[in-house]
Amino acid sequence: MALGMGADVTVLDRNVDALRRLVHIFGTGLRTVYSTRAALEEYVLSADLVIGAVLVVGAEAPKLVTASMIKRMQPGSVLVDVAIDQGGCFETSRATTHAEPTYVVDGVVHYCVANMPGAVPRTSTYALNNVTLPYALALAGKGARKALLDNPNFREGLNVHQGKVTYKAVARDLGYDFVEPEQALAN
Repeated sequence: MALGMGADVTVLDRNVDALRRLVHIFGTGLRTVYSTRAALEEYVLSADLVIGAVLVVGAEAPKLVTASMIKRMQPGSVLVDVAIDQGGCFETSRATTHAEPTYVVDGVVHYCVANMPGAVPRTSTYALNNVTLPYALALAGKGARKALLDNPNFREGLNVHQGKVTYKAVARDLGYDFVEPEQALAN
């Protein structure tokens, strides 16, 4: 949307394949940069708007943008922390609500609303339904076990099967033995 409105957009990521996909989809109008500490600092300090969208599955988001960086940003700049549901990726982030969505730290506006799609419930419900319906149909048509065996995306969501912990982070954090999902499903 920002590209369509003529904004200068830069995406930083450590996944080179993801950066290539973005260039393929959006063309050269979108700048992509491999994320390093130096690159992140350079682009954050010159940005009018920074959208932090970090996800580490099963863990708290890392604090990529430090309070020191934020203090050196231009007054009136805006930070949007999409990772706030996992603790936020800016050191100065704290969860806000739709009723009181923003606060200011060192002249920088912070928007850290948990469940941002809740601001557009009808649209977000349609989007969620469109994404999840194929999975619901697969479960209904194949049953849980066959759907899990046939689709690696289903297996990524499996945490426990017949008393066996099939998700590494859960097993590690709770002190249980980890069993590969395929092995647990084979029995």
